[in-house]
Amino acid sequence: MKKKLLLGSILILAYAPFSWAQLNWRRVDSGFGRLPSGLQIYKTTDSLNGRPFVAYCIVANLKDRKLEFTTQVGEGQRYTPSQFYEKEKQPLLVMNGTFFSFATNQNLNAVMRDGKLVAYNQPAMQQKGTDSFYYPTRSAFGITKHRGADVAWLFTDTAQRWPYAFQERPILAKGTNPDPSFADLNTLDQWRWWKMQTAIGGGPVLVKDGLVRVTNEAEQMFVNGEKDLHPRTAMGYTAKRQLIILVVQGRFPGVAEGVTLAEEAKILADLGCVEALNLDGGGSSCVLVNGKETIQPSDKTGQRSVPGVFIIREQPKKKKK
Repeated sequence: MKKKLLLGSILILAYAPFSWAQLNWRRVDSGFGRLPSGLQIYKTTDSLNGRPFVAYCIVANLKDRKLEFTTQVGEGQRYTPSQFYEKEKQPLLVMNGTFFSFATNQNLNAVMRDGKLVAYNQPAMQQKGTDSFYYPTRSAFGITKHRGADVAWLFTDTAQRWPYAFQERPILAKGTNPDPSFADLNTLDQWRWWKMQTAIGGGPVLVKDGLVRVTNEAEQMFVNGEKDLHPRTAMGYTAKRQLIILVVQGRFPGVAEGVTLAEEAKILADLGCVEALNLDGGGSSCVLVNGKETIQPSDKTGQRSVPGVFIIREQPKKKKK
């Protein structure tokens, strides 16, 4: 028999029997200061597959006009989420997003802010020992001007305003051009301009059409690491336009050991996500609510500096005339 747990008036979690222990989520808003009704925080400390487990689920109503969903990048610098929190005038939520280069501080995934690309996907990956390159299409989560949500696989071009988006599958092309154009993909797959107001990239996709679908091999991400346990950050959305943010604590033996990509995907599907994707994890995983950490970051030094974040802020109240 299915057990249903009502999360406030926003989200219903349906739990059917599956291969690892069911997760019970409890609402923990009170631990994070004042929050608007369109944003709720849940936590679970249930075991997962017999392992100690700690995770938070943040639910935000995309239709709530009192909430603003945006991004920020470091413009060649990296900052901790707490530093972004202060620089962005203390928004409701700050979370890590893109993968990045430690050497150059460059975002390796697309980021969009106010309808403009402010960071691009890594265009090409050289095959070891050859002169050939992979041209991956990496996944991203986007929100339109009218607050619709979408997950798509993207190819970005600095000469184009909008990313090229594939909705059915990621494209993995090969060639010898280290700076490829869209033509180098040499694909007949249908694409469209991805006209998002706000977007942040990562990968791989975890949920598609409400079902677990992990596209790590096609995105050339964690190709041999499907069973590795790590802290994780992920985003998805439900059919009722609820934004779901999942952050999982890990690398704390006996306390919180993290999850595999498949487990992360299963949790998001059980949370009702229509589509969802993984974001940068490991030591980068960090979500702040009103400036307070949810999970404990796994790096010994605390929060890791990152070059891009996703932000939820409360819209200022309009002054009466």
